[in-house]
Amino acid sequence: MSLIVLERATLSFGPRQILDGATLGIDESDRIGLVGANGTGKSTLLRVLLGQQSLDGGQVNRVRGCRVGYLPQEAIEVAHGPLLAATLSAVPGRADLSGRLERAEEQLGQAEDPDEQMRLATRFAELQDRLDHFERYYSEHQAMRILKGLGFREADFQRQTTELSGGWRMRAALAGLLFQQPDVLFLDEPTNHLDMPSVVWFDQFLESYKSAMVLICHDREFLNRHIQRVVSFEPEGLRFYRGNYDSYVQQRAAEEEVLEAQARNRERQIREMERFVERFRAKATKARQAQSRARQIEKLQQEIEQPVMRPKRLRFRFPDVERSGRDVLTLEGVDKAYGENVLYDGLSCAVYASDRIAIVGANGVGKTTLLKIMARELAVDAGNVRHGANVKLGYFAQHHTELLDRRRTVLEEVWSQCPGSGESYVRGVCGAFLFSGDDVDKPIAILSGGERARVLVARLLVNPGNLLLMDEPTTHLDIHAAEALAEALAEYAGTLIFVSHNRAFVNRLATKIWDVVQGQIVEYPGNLAEYFEHQVRWARQDEAEPSEPEPAARPVGVTPSARQEAGAASKRSGAARKERRRWEAELRNAISRRVRPVRQAVEQLERQIEGLEQERRELEPQLTNPLVHADKDRYLELLRRYEWGGRELHRMYAEWEQKQQELEQLAAEAAEQEQG
Repeated sequence: MSLIVLERATLSFGPRQILDGATLGIDESDRIGLVGANGTGKSTLLRVLLGQQSLDGGQVNRVRGCRVGYLPQEAIEVAHGPLLAATLSAVPGRADLSGRLERAEEQLGQAEDPDEQMRLATRFAELQDRLDHFERYYSEHQAMRILKGLGFREADFQRQTTELSGGWRMRAALAGLLFQQPDVLFLDEPTNHLDMPSVVWFDQFLESYKSAMVLICHDREFLNRHIQRVVSFEPEGLRFYRGNYDSYVQQRAAEEEVLEAQARNRERQIREMERFVERFRAKATKARQAQSRARQIEKLQQEIEQPVMRPKRLRFRFPDVERSGRDVLTLEGVDKAYGENVLYDGLSCAVYASDRIAIVGANGVGKTTLLKIMARELAVDAGNVRHGANVKLGYFAQHHTELLDRRRTVLEEVWSQCPGSGESYVRGVCGAFLFSGDDVDKPIAILSGGERARVLVARLLVNPGNLLLMDEPTTHLDIHAAEALAEALAEYAGTLIFVSHNRAFVNRLATKIWDVVQGQIVEYPGNLAEYFEHQVRWARQDEAEPSEPEPAARPVGVTPSARQEAGAASKRSGAARKERRRWEAELRNAISRRVRPVRQAVEQLERQIEGLEQERRELEPQLTNPLVHADKDRYLELLRRYEWGGRELHRMYAEWEQKQQELEQLAAEAAEQEQG
């Protein structure tokens, strides 16, 4: 069943046509990816479906009672008050129901007439049932789980939402949306304000999300995992494709080839007919045939489909750069703190020529601060920051958009970085970043966030240096631009250090991962996917307490020991296979040891739940007994026991659910071990 239907919609902004007779239905289980270049109308279409943007023609119909949730790219209102309470209040009616229950309890305690007590007791029970429903589906435990998954700590739960920064307010808004479980969830670049751990958690949360979803995202891997249908803004209008993003790319490419071939065939037919008409128009014997061909030409020209116009794509490559020395950048004993918040304490690390390093870690650990320190944009409290021989720095950061001269045009801003170059060269660079024709004369002041980000990258392109530091370079880029940037950086000959929440971008570029942990850096070889594999494997090793093999990750600057080298060599021998079998047996035993206390806890919880449920069943007839109502103190005592039992049951059910999830995870690990 379609929850939202867009019918024959038309919408224009001046000469720009956004929708032209578009029709779209969103079903109960739809998972739609909305794709297209920046400025084509993706966010506008979301607002149309939400009823926030009026149409020039057509209509939007929504099933009665359909609940929708919307996370825009930028500023959003968050309920005032403590963070946890604001998240709980995202479900309409909860606060009102709690208030009504308190008033009903107060009236029940004051009532003296038995009939009035019976009526109030019935009303109280109904309200309690409704609150139990809220607690079952919208529990405080679930709200806390979502907040923690999005990076909040328990200490943040009582913080006022007005104290949160813009990025954390967006996380709080996302937490409220996920908690209320709308029938249709609209997400516009939801990962922009998340760090990598939160992106991983959010990714897992959406895998189990059952309702309909419409997603805009510039991370190809994220899109692929969460969509089953693509709605695409193409030059010829809104188009629809089944499958994930990769499937869409293949279908679109095949579609373009077929349509262009059809257009070429028709054009060839028209040219042949035109030559016939020109040749025989004046001959009496051929005049009738020439007129017939002329009518056929006219008919073909009316029926001919416009060839598929391939949309403009951002395409560029970084120029060759001078070689630097082997030691590109060194930090020695670096301290950095903001008041009592110590980010780095004695940090030492080194960057070598041609390194491709992705810096990861939770928000607030100091990833951006580390880039600023490396760029010498931020002074350290102690220690040294040294750039190596012949190192020339290029630095991209989102806050640099504020440093662009708003009075300059795009052409002037890019040209300022290479004043010795000719205008045609600078125009060519601007054109590669989709600023062509009159677009290069647009002042910076009127550009969107995505356009300003493209200007920043264009400035780097004309003068990149051989050491590039980049902080979230894909945030304001669409998926095509993000992939074009990744391809260009893959061919870049210098050294690259970057921070990004875009998993596809990191996997494409990184050869090392720097994980910022408690003011130090732990280095992992490989890309992000390999880093996650290391994390899972080492977590299991920690549980099994194996003596071998030792982890590949190490603090930056630490060389492998002789023991590690011997261990690596032994893996290729028969002794290593024997050691692996012993280690696998220990791992299975460790999993078994972990399962036992969890299973015991589940059994104990089930016994406690059964006892409490039995007690509440015994209390219910007493609470409705008029003789009990006559003894006010006894009645209130029984009522308090009944309510306490309800709260305890809610807590125990949440704990039981958590323990069951642990058992399922352990069972999956055991099965994976047997298969491996």
